[in-house]
Amino acid sequence: MLDLVIYPDDRLHSQSAPVESISKEIAELAREMVETMRAAGGVGLAGVQVGRLERIFVLQVPEQDPQVFINPEIVNFSDKVATFEEGCLSIPGVYADVLRPAAVEINFFDETGRKKNLTTDGYLARIIQHEYDHLGGTLFYERMKSGAARRLLKAYEKRKGSEQE
Repeated sequence: MLDLVIYPDDRLHSQSAPVESISKEIAELAREMVETMRAAGGVGLAGVQVGRLERIFVLQVPEQDPQVFINPEIVNFSDKVATFEEGCLSIPGVYADVLRPAAVEINFFDETGRKKNLTTDGYLARIIQHEYDHLGGTLFYERMKSGAARRLLKAYEKRKGSEQE
């Protein structure tokens, strides 16, 4: 099991570098990330969230197998947008509505090195965008209006403080 990087750790705002080689070590990292994500009760997890500043994330929507995205590149966003409640394993215990494009097209490599293209919408598109943001150092609250983001972070700090008592 990998350790989660928790806000306000500065690494969460770092740019992730491309994975240079899709090796057995990267495939093992992906497997450990899926295990960590499941144990934490999440649906997605980016490399930076386990201290790896590499362009990799994993996700798993209900009733489907986990997916691995290495060196992903979102190549198209829909004009249609949708609001959906999001949370983050690196900012545990707080949730807020975030407006994002309703659909995306993404190119990526899987853990075997196979190049893939996926066009999707709904919940899967939401998770992809959330995890993709992590690779660029963006957290979900930064997609919110500033007042809502401040309230979310204040609620997080209050929650975190009460857990430490």
